[in-house]
This record gives sequence, structure tokens and C-alpha cells, in this order.
Amino acid sequence: MWNYSEKVKEHFFNPRNAKVVDEANAIGDVGSLSCGDALRLMLKVDPETEIILDAGFQTFGCGSAIASSSALTELIIGRSLTQAQQVSNQQIAEYLDGLPPEKMHCSVMGQEALRAAIKHYRGEAPDEDHEEGALICKCFAVDEAQIRRAVIANGLTTLEDVINYTKAGGGCTSCHEKIELCLEEILKTHPVKTPVAVAARDENWLAVEEVVASLRPHIKADGGDMSLVRVEGQEVTVELSGSCSGCMMTDMTLAWLQQKLVERMGRYMRVVCAA
Repeated sequence: MWNYSEKVKEHFFNPRNAKVVDEANAIGDVGSLSCGDALRLMLKVDPETEIILDAGFQTFGCGSAIASSSALTELIIGRSLTQAQQVSNQQIAEYLDGLPPEKMHCSVMGQEALRAAIKHYRGEAPDEDHEEGALICKCFAVDEAQIRRAVIANGLTTLEDVINYTKAGGGCTSCHEKIELCLEEILKTHPVKTPVAVAARDENWLAVEEVVASLRPHIKADGGDMSLVRVEGQEVTVELSGSCSGCMMTDMTLAWLQQKLVERMGRYMRVVCAA
């Protein structure tokens, strides 16, 4: 199970502005049903002030996609297009008190839909169909431009980051090499700044994160995975997924991590699994 905040759950079960805006004069479509996620964002914009008077959405996707779309409409109604243009996917996630790393692509989809809607309102040509060679991930129709925007805006540095924020590479995996080459080229010209959330982490968190990272290759080799959720004093919470989720060996996996943490930290550390 993903570790969803109460606010994500609230916006999933009671989404705001999940509707068709009949007088919409700005519409942004992203994703596609065949790719698993699709979002249509509709805005009613005052032509004189460019204030967003109303917003609505229709989405096909998971709970995080619905919650992110709902949060986006709450963030932009009453703002001018210029102000709305500054809303980032990070702000969408923060508004929801965070999203699981693997679901950050939902907040990016909202930002992309807003971008498309503003282009539509201003009469700008929509993004061209993927030129030959520009399409990186065929499974989820993600091109180089989308990856570039996500990398620069969110300080992404790894293949896993790109998958989490764009879904590119999350299907058949055949595009992983293309993504890594694309990422390498982007980072050459746009050195990534350390994200605020990472910079704020203390040495305790970073040490635990390093130990978790050292064990993940062994866990992934058996078809599972482990991610760090929180570090509070002597208690470490992790999330197990894949074959590790509900596995009979869960207690042994947690005990293994706990032993490694005690060796690294030099003090008792209690490891628990996220509910």
C-alpha cells in the first residue's frame, strides 16, 4: 500500500471541481487512455482581466491523479493566468501534504495540463506531434521535452527519478538507456540544484537513506523493493513493495535492515513497516 496523506485521501474521495466547465475558453489535454493516465483541464478565464473564474477536470487514472487534479483547481481558481503559470508540480504535491515518490508523475501531469490550457487560451500552437527520435517512451508517450521540463523543475538526477516524475520507462523498460542518455545531456547544460526537501534532511536521515540504498539491489533482485518513509528519533519507517509486500519474509527483511542500521549508527534503531 502507498503511504498516502490524509489530504490526498480527502481529495480522492471528495474531489473538488470534478466537472465539465460549459463556458470553458481554455482547455488542456494530457496523457491518453491507452497509456493509463489522461487528464482534461477546463478553465473559464475572464477575457479582460485573465483571472481564472472557474476550473474543472476530468481524469482517468489512480487516486493520486484525481487528488492532484483536484488540488490544482483549488490552487488556480481566482488567480490570473500569469500567476497560475507559476504553480509547480511541487506546489501541487505540497498542497496535498506530499505524494509517494512513485506517484509524483500525477502532479507533473496536472502542471502539464495547465500549461496546455494556457497555450490554448492564448492561441498558441499546441506542442507538435513527437518528431522522429524525440519520443523517448512509447509505452506512456513521453517525449524528450517533457523529461527535460521535469528534470529541470524538480532537480532529478537518476533514472528512477524520471520514472517517478514522468512514468517514462515504467512500462516495458526498453527505453531506459534512452532516458539515461537524455538525462545525461540535460544535466550537462542544466546543472541540477539540490531540491529543498533533500537539503533540509539532517545527517541522521541521510545515513539511514544510505543504508537502505545499499540493501535495495539485493531486495530488487528478488522482485521486491524498499523505500524510506520517515526517520523519527530511533524509529525508522520503510515501505516494502513488489514481492516484499505481504511476504512471509518481511520480518527478516526488516530485521536485516535494523542490524545494518545498528552497525552504521552505533546505537539501537527500530525498523517498522508503513501501514
